[in-house]
Order: sequence, then C-alpha cells, then structure tokens
Amino acid sequence: MKLCYLGEAAALLLSHSSLARAALPSNTTSWQQYVYAPSERRLTPVAVLSTTGNVTNAEALVSGSGIATFNRTAVQTSFPSWPSGTTAQASSEAGSNTVNGATRTYYANNAIDGDLTTFWNDATAGEYPDTLTITAPSAVTLDGVTLESVSDGVPVDYTIETWDGSNWNTAGSVTGNNGTRSRVAFDSQISTTQVRLTVTQAQSLGNGEYSRVAELWPGLVADDSVAEAVLDFGQNVVGFLSIEFVGASNNAPGIELAFSESLEYLTDTSDFTRSDNGDKITQGTDHIAVPEAPTNWTDALGCTYNGEQVCSDGLHGFRYLKISIDTLASDDKYSTPSGWVDIASVSLNFTAYLGTPASYSGWFESSDTALNQYWYAAAYTNEMTIDTFLLDTVDVRNTGNQTLEGKTVLFDGSKRDRDPYVGDIAVSGKTSYLSHQDTAGAVYNVLADLGDHQSSNGWIPPASLFNYGVNLFDYPFWWVVSFWDYILYTGDVDPVRPYYGNLQNLLDNWVPTVTDSATGLLNKSDSQGWGDYGFLSRYGIVTYYNALYVLALQDAAKIANLLNETSDAEKWLQQADTISQAINDNLWDASVGAYVDELGGTRHAQDGNGIAVIAGIANSTQAASALGYLADNTAKFWGNAFMDDDSLGSGTSDRVYAFISYFDLDARFLIGDSDSALDEIHRLYGTMIQSDPGITFWEGVGTNGSAYEQAFTSRCHGWSTGVLPVLTHYVLGLKATGPGYETFSIQPAFPTNLTWARGQEATPHGDIYLEWTADDDNTRTITFSSPAGTLANVTVPKASSVSLDGDVLWSSSNQTSGGDGVAVGDNFVTLIDVASGNHTVVSK
Repeated sequence: MKLCYLGEAAALLLSHSSLARAALPSNTTSWQQYVYAPSERRLTPVAVLSTTGNVTNAEALVSGSGIATFNRTAVQTSFPSWPSGTTAQASSEAGSNTVNGATRTYYANNAIDGDLTTFWNDATAGEYPDTLTITAPSAVTLDGVTLESVSDGVPVDYTIETWDGSNWNTAGSVTGNNGTRSRVAFDSQISTTQVRLTVTQAQSLGNGEYSRVAELWPGLVADDSVAEAVLDFGQNVVGFLSIEFVGASNNAPGIELAFSESLEYLTDTSDFTRSDNGDKITQGTDHIAVPEAPTNWTDALGCTYNGEQVCSDGLHGFRYLKISIDTLASDDKYSTPSGWVDIASVSLNFTAYLGTPASYSGWFESSDTALNQYWYAAAYTNEMTIDTFLLDTVDVRNTGNQTLEGKTVLFDGSKRDRDPYVGDIAVSGKTSYLSHQDTAGAVYNVLADLGDHQSSNGWIPPASLFNYGVNLFDYPFWWVVSFWDYILYTGDVDPVRPYYGNLQNLLDNWVPTVTDSATGLLNKSDSQGWGDYGFLSRYGIVTYYNALYVLALQDAAKIANLLNETSDAEKWLQQADTISQAINDNLWDASVGAYVDELGGTRHAQDGNGIAVIAGIANSTQAASALGYLADNTAKFWGNAFMDDDSLGSGTSDRVYAFISYFDLDARFLIGDSDSALDEIHRLYGTMIQSDPGITFWEGVGTNGSAYEQAFTSRCHGWSTGVLPVLTHYVLGLKATGPGYETFSIQPAFPTNLTWARGQEATPHGDIYLEWTADDDNTRTITFSSPAGTLANVTVPKASSVSLDGDVLWSSSNQTSGGDGVAVGDNFVTLIDVASGNHTVVSK
C-alpha cells in the first residue's frame, strides 16, 4: 500500500478576510442554499440597469406588470459632407478581406464616403498613434467635427488638429470617450484645407485593439437619441430569448438585440455570436422588424426576408441584454430605425441542464462559505454546458454531424465553443459525475463519438470541429484518461468494451509515429500542424505531452486489467515506467528544481510539472520542489500562471488556465500541501466569482484578472470547474479507487482553517455520506455511511490513538495495531477495507 505523508505546508495561506466560518449545521440540507441554477426554465430579467432615449416603464419588463414603451423619433439621414475631390490618408490601413463571398474594405477613404456601413480600420493592433488625415481641394470653414466610429473599435483618447498652411494646430481633444458618436467643438470657426485625427487609445473588444472610424464629418452632428434599455438576468444564462410585443407603429420599427456575459463588453454588437465564427447573417446583432399587430417573437437562427435580411442567431449565452430601436442599412426595406414599440415581457427559455437541489446526486459543504460557493458555482458552470447537440445551436465551423444530433453532450462553453472537446471533459466529466450522476451519459456520448471517428492511423480527434479535423496533439491521451474516469465513477464497464480496440490502435499504432527514437519520448513536430489545449507554439519533446502520456498509459492498463487484457496492461505499465525514467533523465532541471517545458529550454510550465506529480513520475522530493518553484514564480492575485516566463508569447506568464490549474491543485493536495492549494483556489476562483458575470468560471484569465481574450473569452467554461472535484476529493476527502466506488478512500486533508466538512456521493451501490470535524484539541472525527458492496480505506493523521466505532485499533502509547486491517506511516494511520455500514473513526 502506498501512503501519502502530510508534511509542513510549503506556502503560508494568504488571509482572506471575506471568508466566513460556521458551526456544523444540525441538518443535512443547508448545502441547498448555495445552489445557483434557476428553479424553472422560463427566466425573466431581474433588473433594468439603464435606459437611454425615450423609454417609459421599463421596469415592467422585470415586474411583469404593465407595458414598456420604446419610442424613437425619425433618425437624421442628412449629414455634412466634404467637398468633391477630398481625400483621406492614414498611418496604416487594414486593407480588405472577403467574408461569405463579399469583399469588405477598410481604407482611409471609407471615413469620408458618407456610408455608415463602411469604415477605416488601422492595421497596427494596439500600437499608437493612429492618424487619419483629410485633405480638401479648397478651404472648408468648420465649427467643429464629429467622429462616428464602430462599436468594436471606438477611439477612446484622440486629438483633432487643423493645418494653417505652415503648421498643425490643436483644435480640440477628447479623453475617455465610449460612444460611437463623439463631437469636437472648436473654440472659434476655423478655415482649413486639412484636418488630422490622432488616436492614442481605442477600445479593445475581442477583435483586436484597432481604431475604427466610419465617418469624420465636417461639422457638429447632434446625438442620435436611440431608445434602448439594458436588462440584467442576474447571472449567466443560456437559451432562446422571447419577447411579447403588444403593438408597434405602422412603419415596422426595428429592434436590435445585443447580448453579453459582461457589462465591460456590452455594446451594440454581442460579445460573441455565430458571426464571430464565420456565420455572418447577423453581423453580431439580432434584428427584428416589429409588426403593428401584437406578436410573440422567439429568437431562432435564420432570416425573416429573402434568407438574408432581418436575421437573428437563435441561442445565446449571456447575462446582459441591450434592446434598442434601430436597423441595419441592409434591412431598411423591411424595418426602420424609428417609431414606437410596446413590450409586455422579455423572457428566456433556459435550455441547459436544470440543476435544482433535487437533481444533485452529490453535494459538498464546509465551514468555509467561500469554498461552498466555489463548489456550487463550478456545478452551475458545468450545468450551463450540458445541452442537446442541435445543428442550429452548435459551433458553425463544420461541427454538424448525424452521430451527435439530438444527443445530450458536454459542450466547452455555453456561448462558445459549443462543441464537445475531450480535453475539457477530463475536468468537466469529473464535475458531472460528482454533482449529477444522471449526466454521465452526456460524457459517454462524446467519448464514444470521438472513438467512432478515430483516424486509420490510430489518432483520436479532439472534437467534431472541422469535421473531426482539429490536429491537437494532447487530446487523444485525454480520451483515454476520460474513459477510465467514466468507468471509475459510474462502474459501467460494458459500454467501454467496444472501444478497447480504439485504445490499442491509439497507443500501439499512432504513438510510435510521434516518438523520438533517441530518447523514446513523444516528439511534437512543427511541420504537422499540431496544436494543444491552448493552441500553443511549443514543439519537440515537451514535458506536458509526455507526462500526460504516462497518465494515459496507467489508466489504459487499468481498463485492460478490468477487461482481462493482462498482457496489454503489463506492456503499458512497463512503457509508463520507461517514459517516466526518460522524463526524469532528460527534462528535470536541477538548477531550479522543476521540469523544463521543452527539452533544451529554460521555461517551466504548470501543466507538465503538475501532471508529473499526479502520475508519480516525480518522487516526493521532486514533487515538493517543483510545486514550490511554481508557487514562488507563477503566483498572481488571480491564480497561478501556466508559464514562468513570456518566452512562449507575450503575456503567457500572466495567463491562468483553470483547466491546467486543476492538475496543479490536485498535485498540491496529493503531496499534503493543502494550505498552498487552498490559497491558489481562493485567488483563482475568488477572482472569477467576484468579477462579471459572477458565479460561472472562465476559459482563461489574463493580466490583472482580465478576460484573457477580451469579449471573445468564454466566461462559462466546463474545463474551469476543477475546484469541485478537488474539494470533494481532498477537503471532504472522498475518492473512488475502484470502479463504481466498489472501493473508495476517505482521507480528508483537514486544512488549517476549516473545522468541518461534509458531503455525499451517489454510487451504483447506493449513497456514501461523509462528514468530519476538527476540534481545537487536535481530535479528528470522521463519520460515514457506505452501502453494501463497498469497502473503504480510511486515513487519519497519526495522534495518540485511532479508533473505529469505539474500538482502539492503534495507540502510540504501546504501538498496538489492529494487524492486517491497519497500515501505519510516519504521519498517518490507515484503516483498510472497512466494510459497509455506519462508522465513526476518531484520531485524538
């Protein structure tokens, strides 16, 4: 039996003043207060955050009583123009591209062409200054100028200068602009032939930080008083929006809808829609031409007219909704940007898994209320990604297939990517099993589908994206690991049997084709277009890929033994040992005490080091050293960065992937460093849960706790829910060790600042209930009940004595031991094969 040893904490737990402590409640339903999912599928907004223009009684959309009226007067259609022959030059131009067969240009002259649908776009993302110079053939007299920009590239800080024939003179400047229309009034009239715009800061909204100018008008143009309201649904939600229109003016007023997971990126264009992945029917904003007669409208993918006009995207993942009276130039035959609209209600049909208290098969609660919030926020994040695979709601990039259509799956995220990736399931699958056992089929559906699409050379695709053609190097190994997890948590072996041949084909046929002959380690070639979970440009012999390979070999051997394929199990375990030794021989950096990211490099990564500890590649000294190094060199207030320097790319030493942080956390708990693990949890998950949209956890966190890919970032991503399994496995201390919990371990970490924890997990044999308390006198009490057909190993810190149901099985005073039923280590005592029933274990 292999024992873990609890040593001194490697890092001091940072104080968290917001953490509350509570006595162990007298009931076992108090955990339900933390559940975040809605109680029903029809959801309505919880607040009106703002209105602009003529909007009356907007609160009716929250209260459900009365009518909200949006009214917008006729929109200005005549604007000042530059003289014929005027030209524009810019410091740079993005040029042109072709989208869905249509050519779009981004030249400087677009800023003076009088067409609001075209714009100048600079070509130097995030670099300033950006300049636009307008030259008229003769002098123009100006009271000022008006800048009309594009909502995803608004100039924030800029200066207007005019030419006097010899010099440029500053005529006005703007700082902190956030509106698409911005005026600069001159102190007095100026006669000039040239005007120069200099932008020193523009908004960054996910499509790059560019200056975008639709028009620079020679005059002052009044604000267009758009009638709009911003609604808050209270938390991230996903589904189909419905609006009950009571009536409207007879000119078919246009309603525009923009969705966002955060207020930071709520503009007139949604923070992400299918348009951002190539389906350009909406240009990012859903549109309705409201009829005069009452009508109930439900968002659906498609267009009302001619298959290409007045279009909407259908399903959205969001928290905030902006409703505006407006229209697109392309839709002006069918709707107008003015008129009035009466709305009785706005609601959402929530389509994801509905995680009500009754649906939870497993739960967790502790004396640390913040940890409780993280556990249930992770559960809700995962629930938001469990949905039906439908061709009009999934990623548009050739993911549609008949094999998944209509089946429940785990998507990457609720708004994006709506395609199941197997790497994500390595974490989100555990979250599913531990919170809602009835979602196990959603995991299996994905694993089976990817196995069914295995390449002839043995490679397993990561997802259905691009017709199963995304070349990710690491994800085939996550397929193996995830299949073992499915067996471990469900006990369901038979559905895996048909895919054993796929497992053999992967490990015995594909792996040798990507193996370095000199070292025996996996070698990722940059000539084959391989990516990984972060689409990172790292190649050659990488610790992460090889450590993950070892983990996959170990799990494959477990599957082989279950299926009586003992020769394969022996072969794969031998290979795991061989690769482990090669990793230590070639990739251990003794100068810092951690594994390098790449052979011959100086960078050190969270992924390879964490998984090396979990897979047992690192010995106890190496494990403590590597995790200590990472704690000292990657810790940020928003989590632990996945790299210790920026040699892989700008900002990578600030980037935090909660996906990879899960394995770092697991490793820290494994070596007994619970204080360091909890400190990291509070920094990472505390940052996300306290930031917009709250509750749901993000795909990635960037510098200073920002969304690492701006608006494009998914703020509801299943791969970021690893806090749930680590809290169940280590803080509660319950972990399956045999298929379907036929054997399981109880080994709470007993963290310093916690006084109790309790929880439950469903198994094929029945429920396991567990609670523990830690008293001031160092007494540790574990109470649990387990169903027939299960055996438990219970590990507690070594103290003066350890008893089971009142019988002392070990005592330090006379070194008595219960014989074969007790294993004694330096710091722990383990009671072996405790039979099913109700038990109390006390260490004091």
